[in-house]
Amino acid sequence: MTYDEFRALRRFPALDGLRAIAALMVVMFHFGGTDWRWLSGHSGVHIFFVLSGFLITTLALREEERSGRISFADFYVRRLFRIVPVYLVVLIAMAVYFAPPGQPIGDLHGGMPYYLTFMNEFSASGTFTISWTLGIEQKFYLLWPLAAFAAGAVSLGRRLGVTFGLIAAAAVAAALSRDLFIHYIPILLGCLLAILAHHPRGFAIIRPLTHPIVGTALALGFVGAQLALGPAYRTFGEVKVIPWYALCVVLVLPGLLARSPGTWLLSTRVLGFIGERSYSLYLVQVLAGAAVLWLVKVGNQLLGTGFVLDYGNVRAFLVALVALAMADVLYRLVEQPFIRLGRRIITWRRARLEASARHRQAPTATPADLGMAEPTPTPPQSPSRGRP
Repeated sequence: MTYDEFRALRRFPALDGLRAIAALMVVMFHFGGTDWRWLSGHSGVHIFFVLSGFLITTLALREEERSGRISFADFYVRRLFRIVPVYLVVLIAMAVYFAPPGQPIGDLHGGMPYYLTFMNEFSASGTFTISWTLGIEQKFYLLWPLAAFAAGAVSLGRRLGVTFGLIAAAAVAAALSRDLFIHYIPILLGCLLAILAHHPRGFAIIRPLTHPIVGTALALGFVGAQLALGPAYRTFGEVKVIPWYALCVVLVLPGLLARSPGTWLLSTRVLGFIGERSYSLYLVQVLAGAAVLWLVKVGNQLLGTGFVLDYGNVRAFLVALVALAMADVLYRLVEQPFIRLGRRIITWRRARLEASARHRQAPTATPADLGMAEPTPTPPQSPSRGRP
């Protein structure tokens, strides 16, 4: 892939497919029991983190190039209407479903104060602890634009320096304070890839990774790395392995932007469909698991059987299907309408700003305009001068 071909891309279909794989990995890992422990599927969240860093930074860099700087207000409006509405719908549904008997709404085992303030990662226990990733990402969305774009357009070297500095800070914080800080490194590595890809000199570094043969080899290597995660965690510890796993994801992504077998596979309609709903799919998995158990209970009562649905392949596949159905409803009725609402607000705000700018730039009234002097006669225009 050439630099111009990359810059001409407006969508990255294969990344939707990768999101679908990541979401399904997490669901299968949570509900598949020992049948899916070999996958270390919870690592799917780190695929999400790398993708978030790459996509958010790519969009911001392109906006900065068009306008000279990014609009922080527009950025936060987009994130607000993309993330929060469906999150609150699922959170309320969780609180109602898991409320103690006789209570209208529950606090999800003491976790509600954390969930309402997006401090999810600090909730030690609770029914919705899978949402810890939202706490990490929300803080990234809040701080990264300020750290990387507040100064406006800067050189490639300076922006790389900021990114490497933040990666080092996250590593030191994880070593000295809390392991949770290690999860910012995958996001920042995605940001690093976006910064390199956006600049011609940086793209020259990663361009060899876009070759179909190289990309395919790296994709196969990534599958091997995924299968080796379990032993690696046990040997070195998860905190030490996460940055290296995220680096593997970063090395695979350029090949998925160009034409390769992996790009074709991940761009299929089925994976695209799931990928577009992956955010809701991830959020509703606990509710889907509860729904599957309820359906089994009802079926046992109707049929007079005593079927027990243990963790395993059957339960994992059923939960994935129910979660996808729930996610599709949320995608159509919550996600997309609120995303469109956010876009309308941004359009309205930009129109207001443009109107205000035109008003400030309007010429000051002269005495002639106010009727205090004779205006200078305007010579007639030639008919060939175009529109009046």
